Amino acid sequence: MSSGLVLVVVVAAAYLAGRVAFEWLAKRLLIVSGAEYLLLGILLGPQVSGLVDIRIVQSFAPIILLALGWMGAIIGVRLHLPTLFATPGSVFRLAFLETIITLTVVSALETVALVALLGYPVAEAIVPAVLMGAIAVVTASAGIEMSSRLLGNRGPVATQLTTSANISAFSAVVVVGLLLSIDHSRAIGVGRSPTATEWAVITIAIGLVGGTLFHLFLGAEQHVDRLFISLAGGVILVSGAAAYLGLSPLMAAMFFGAILVNTSRSHAQIADVLLRVERPFYFVLLIFAGATWAPSARSWGIPVLLFLVARAAARIGGARLVTRIDGALPALGGTWGYALLGQGGLAIALALNYLYHDDALLPNMVFTAAVVSVLLTDVFSARMARAVLRSEPR
Repeated sequence: MSSGLVLVVVVAAAYLAGRVAFEWLAKRLLIVSGAEYLLLGILLGPQVSGLVDIRIVQSFAPIILLALGWMGAIIGVRLHLPTLFATPGSVFRLAFLETIITLTVVSALETVALVALLGYPVAEAIVPAVLMGAIAVVTASAGIEMSSRLLGNRGPVATQLTTSANISAFSAVVVVGLLLSIDHSRAIGVGRSPTATEWAVITIAIGLVGGTLFHLFLGAEQHVDRLFISLAGGVILVSGAAAYLGLSPLMAAMFFGAILVNTSRSHAQIADVLLRVERPFYFVLLIFAGATWAPSARSWGIPVLLFLVARAAARIGGARLVTRIDGALPALGGTWGYALLGQGGLAIALALNYLYHDDALLPNMVFTAAVVSVLLTDVFSARMARAVLRSEPR
């Protein structure tokens, strides 16, 4: 199959899915999953049918990079400071504590598994283990937002779930960005290789400078078509610069989006433009990610199963624990952690970011864990969120 035909089919399918199928499934069946497009990519890829050769997938790396950057920018626009300041501090405290518990539990257990089962030294095993912990904290926000909208629910549980999803996305992107900076070994055109701290600062600076330049030249623009073209150019520039340096395009693009939403007078239009094409980019990313998937050369069954079990236990148990410690059980109940089990496309994006990282250890195992988790949890994420919101304490 030619690369041009593949691109046409993928873009057409993603557009129709984002504009038609997604809305129909969401309203009729309460399904916001994109897992079927991930599965489609796997079936079309070289591991199953071979209809899409791996060289074709690699030739579309710029499209994948744009999708990664776009998702990072969307996370950034959710960091609107006036909105954040209007949220009670206790909500952020619960969200951060639950995120830390999940990250710690999954990272620690995966480190033990990689050392005990695969024989890696702790210093090597900790990078993929912590990255799996970062993926574990990611929550699909689409199911939460749709359930809240359909139920007309704006109570404390809905606020907590929305904030927790945003905090977990921010935390996961930062952790992965810092990990890639620490694990970074290349020096681009310099006499001395930058330290991990300097690489992290460079990643953030790429996003901040890109966002500042966009604000200076086009910050007052409100025409939707021009904003889209400009945003696409800005995201490509920022994510491309980060990827060229071997850093995280997600983290750079996140700070790019955060600068725009907090400095531009057109921040509402910018957020709207980014969100309008989120679904097509999301489905394109899932299809190409599925085609990229390959089983790990090392034994991956137990680490992946451990990831699924540890993540579910940490999310549910961690949410209940921090709620009890904070004295928020009467307002939130102890079951809101179930609504955080859906993974979403960011988990795939983070794993894909690591998969393309030079000298990554066990990238296919990490990617497989994310793929399996998305396939198992996304179809039911909106239903779990609805059940939690319906059982909100009165």
